Parts: sequence; C-alpha cells; structure tokens
Amino acid sequence: MSWTDEKVNKLKELWGKGNTASQIAEIIGGISRNAVIGKAHRLNLSAKIKTRTATNNQNFENSQDIKNERLKKGRRSKFKSLIIEKDFEPENPKQLEELDESSCKWPIGHPDEKNFYFCGRTSLKDFSYCKLHLLYAYQPRGKKEDISEKDEIPEIIKKKIQSA
Repeated sequence: MSWTDEKVNKLKELWGKGNTASQIAEIIGGISRNAVIGKAHRLNLSAKIKTRTATNNQNFENSQDIKNERLKKGRRSKFKSLIIEKDFEPENPKQLEELDESSCKWPIGHPDEKNFYFCGRTSLKDFSYCKLHLLYAYQPRGKKEDISEKDEIPEIIKKKIQSA
C-alpha cells in the first residue's frame, strides 16, 4: 500500500478533526490502523487528543483530590482539638504482660532498662495509643504545610509539653 497525496491530505484532515486511527483507516480504506499511526508519526502530526482512559483517570484524580482535601480538613481539625484538650488521664504504667486491647501501648524508656514500661492509659477506639501518644504517633496529612506557618509550631510544641 502506498500513500498517495490524496490519502495523506485526507489523513491530515481527519487527524486534525480528532478522529481515531481506526476511524481514519476505515474512512480511507485499504490501510490498517497501525499504518495510519505510523504515517501520522512520520508527518509529525500533533499528538492525539487524550484517550478515554486518560480522561477518565484525570476525572478520577480530580475527584480523589477533592475527597482527600475533605479528609485532610477533618483529620487536621481532630488533631488540633486533641492538642487543645489538656485533661489527659494520668499514666498507668504497665508491663508487656499486663497490656490489653484498651491499653495505650506507647513504650516509655528503652526495653533493656529496668524501669521500661508502657503508658497504660486508655487507648482511643481503633488505635493502639492514648490521646497524647496519638499526637506523636500519627502525624496528620498535610503536616508539612502546617510547619510553614511559623507562629503555630512553638505553640503546638508548648501545648504538648504542658499536657504531658
């Protein structure tokens, strides 16, 4: 199969209108989809419009970004409310054997030391740690953005230290 000037012009026209390579091959006739793609490449025709999957993926990513933004705001506000709260229950030192599902499993000290123990406060539902240690263990998403706000950092650290 040879590309005549007429077929090349038709290819350029249909390509510019956004037809797929399969559609162009059908319209011109006697050529394959791959032949159309190869000729378009050799003619340096602009890249095709986004495929359906690329468009769908983009829409999916946009919806995920919106959903993540909502979650981030929710998580951030929950963690800030924990920081402000100062009524943490006192530590209830426990050894490994004494821990149960409702105990905070935050280790205090080094396991090789004699005075090593676990926090033992009541842990939050679905977490292994109490409110205070949850602040240390789970950094909310977008924390790097919060760090850029220089006024908040000393205040947050100050509140953590005071409440501990």
